[in-house]
Amino acid sequence: MARPIWKGHISFGLINIPVTLYSAEKRSDLNFHLIDSRNKAKIRYERINEATGEEVPWNRVIKGYEFDDKENYVLLGEEDFKKADIKATQTVELEDFVPAVEMNCMYFDKPYYLIPDKKAEKGYVLLRETLKRTKTIGIARVVIRTREYIAALLATGQALVLNLLWYHQEIRKETDFDLPSEDIKKLHVSPKEIEMAEKFVEMMTTSWEPEKYKDRYRERLMAWIEKKAKAGKTKVIEEEKEAPEPEVSTEAVDMIALLRKSLEQSENGRKRKRHEATA
Repeated sequence: MARPIWKGHISFGLINIPVTLYSAEKRSDLNFHLIDSRNKAKIRYERINEATGEEVPWNRVIKGYEFDDKENYVLLGEEDFKKADIKATQTVELEDFVPAVEMNCMYFDKPYYLIPDKKAEKGYVLLRETLKRTKTIGIARVVIRTREYIAALLATGQALVLNLLWYHQEIRKETDFDLPSEDIKKLHVSPKEIEMAEKFVEMMTTSWEPEKYKDRYRERLMAWIEKKAKAGKTKVIEEEKEAPEPEVSTEAVDMIALLRKSLEQSENGRKRKRHEATA
């Protein structure tokens, strides 16, 4: 069972809905140690003073903010952080409601489930169904572990989900990158190519089934680790030479031919699946 992050309430106008906040993430990362290949000892990190080369004890470590490019620092202690600290509250305070279609997925960061107290189920369902019927997302402020976040409150299935958002200044702008122009004629994209690409997308379009997408790399890596462990190969195997990168062709690409071939392969794949289902 997941551990609660905090207990608080959703502030929906004059309605307060007591809830418990749970993380919606279930991480499956593999944890590795850094090992010295010579004697299989763990490698530890040290805090080294770059001027003296000596290790610095924790009680001598403080934080510094570099305010120019000349390595000038403003030194900050615990009291400085307390002065800037906001009051930690357990309230999801709804400030606005925005159309769900206008929400840019670039801003989504981390999801949490909001679970109502038994006596608050009516208010919870009222808010959930209102968000569904109006097709809106609530924009809220919330403090989690002494940090204030902007967050989106979404109704999904039977749940209210609080998804922490990146602040606008934390997202890089498109103009920071050298992206192709929206003028498709400049790039010689023909109406025929667009039409065939749309057909391919239509043929590949299906309902969203997140459970069918597996972390194939993790599965293969775990299988390889287990195979090595069973064989008693706990030491590092000599590294294989990296495969040379494929050469990039500078010749003009026949998009129509590639799209036609893609459509054929997709259609053949669908026929094979239908045949397997009826066999």
